[in-house]
Amino acid sequence: MTSRSLVPNLVVAQRVIDKMVAAAEHFIEDETGEAMVGLVLSGKSTSGVPTIYVLDTISPDETAIRRNHTFQQGDDLQDEIIHWLRKNWQIQRKKRRGSYGKATQAKWDAPLNYLGDWHKQPGYMIAPSGGDLLTALDWLDDSENEMEALLVPIVTLDHPPTTGVSTAIVNYITAPMGDGSLLRVDWWYIHRDTRMFQPINPVIYPSDQLPGLTRYPWHLVDRERVETEFANFNQHGIFSSILLKDIDGQLPLEVCITAARMGANRIFLICTLWNYPQTPPIIRLAPFSPLGEKETIADVFDDWWEKSEPIKDPPGWQWSADKTLLDYFLAVEESLGLRPAIPDAPIDKAAAPTENGDTGSSIPIRIQIIKSEPNDED
Repeated sequence: MTSRSLVPNLVVAQRVIDKMVAAAEHFIEDETGEAMVGLVLSGKSTSGVPTIYVLDTISPDETAIRRNHTFQQGDDLQDEIIHWLRKNWQIQRKKRRGSYGKATQAKWDAPLNYLGDWHKQPGYMIAPSGGDLLTALDWLDDSENEMEALLVPIVTLDHPPTTGVSTAIVNYITAPMGDGSLLRVDWWYIHRDTRMFQPINPVIYPSDQLPGLTRYPWHLVDRERVETEFANFNQHGIFSSILLKDIDGQLPLEVCITAARMGANRIFLICTLWNYPQTPPIIRLAPFSPLGEKETIADVFDDWWEKSEPIKDPPGWQWSADKTLLDYFLAVEESLGLRPAIPDAPIDKAAAPTENGDTGSSIPIRIQIIKSEPNDED
């Protein structure tokens, strides 16, 4: 991430501070926090000192634990959102390279990564605790995380207005709260080799002077909707999976669903925009080809898409937000004469095929979210 001998420069988007204030006001009595994402740029133009740019923060899901003296981030939603942001960012990086005549475009050609977590502490505990140190070191020492350093900002509340008056260079910023007091954010940095928290001095930039990140997609924002969609497929004996693809050459990426019945020789490819169901899905039909022993849906989707044909909406069909992907699937299936003669039946999960295609003519698809990490080396 950065050189172990240097504390980097730190630039923070105003939107990050705004989100900290909003979260702190919502959870006044309890600890809370969010994950931060951004860029780490080399020090080519800053005398060899790298610069960390904090572009946004991501709140945890409903499984987060918030109490007076305890905060735990929750389940996997933040990881999935970071994955979504990174995939879109990586494609955007490649698109920008066509306009590198502008120095500002080339400047941001760096991987988007997780930078660390901020959290609110009780009282005036403006420094990370001993528990925070152990947690940070455990994270940095885990080779699977592939991180050398972390940002660990600490948020505290109820500071008097005089706290914000200072002409010195300090490692904290303040922001007004609704009751006239100040929220304070103390910024701390830890490197795997130094193994101690060091103060890092932030500079706040207007959000429009820093790169923005793409909006979150429906399958991460509306978890109830996505669970309903796939439960509907399952109840009708339809195998389905979900993955992210760039279908139209524009960002954000599309959320694509593969759907087919057991034993079918064709597979439906249903693609939705980030703001589904406000925008209608599109559907294509492709010949099914079995997966290889170690292949996943992500490995063969492009081939299926290349061989697929667009399907027109059935006569009289009109999309509305109260309809589901299953409604669309069944209407198209009926109009193409592909509806099986036998009644729909729920999938027997015990007999469901696996991805290695060892079930003969059965279609080897399970309900799953397929993720592949973006390659930031290119």
